[in-house]
Amino acid sequence: MKAVKGNYGYLTAKRRQVLLRTILFFGISLALFIAGYATTGTRKNLLTVVAVLGCLPACKSMVQLIMLFRAKGCGEEAHRALAPLEGRLIGMYDLYFTSYQKNFAISHMVVDGKVILGYAQKGDCELRACEEHLQTMLRQGGFKDMTIKLSDDIEKYAQQLMNLNQTDRVGSPEKEDEVRVLLYEISL
Repeated sequence: MKAVKGNYGYLTAKRRQVLLRTILFFGISLALFIAGYATTGTRKNLLTVVAVLGCLPACKSMVQLIMLFRAKGCGEEAHRALAPLEGRLIGMYDLYFTSYQKNFAISHMVVDGKVILGYAQKGDCELRACEEHLQTMLRQGGFKDMTIKLSDDIEKYAQQLMNLNQTDRVGSPEKEDEVRVLLYEISL
């Protein structure tokens, strides 16, 4: 499965991709080190230098892997409950926002005009801190007067989705796409 940010199962697919990439990067570095040692009989050779430099992208990939394993995606039950309620809205799944102080796991999010609704599973996210962080990031991205409502109660969130679907479209689809792109850019 191709990992496309915002689709259900994105984090799981991305974890697999990054895990394989990390193993490959470390494997190449190890193979270069072993080849250099086997041919010269000492660690002091050019292939050792190349192997050590090869550890830089491998370590960067390892950090990304650690972050992906910390991130929690949308659960299967929540996905089954929320997907039919999206209607005309475009649902975004498995968003994991990071800030200097905290990380925020949002299972599902929609954008409609100047309203952003989001659902985080209980215990995965400090909702008020996440709202403030997203508000700050949106302001920095040039989107002012956005209303962000996050909930950890799936029934309340489902009702909000149904109400939002029953109202007429207020904003332009292009502006909503720009907001979604910004949200994707600031998420893991």
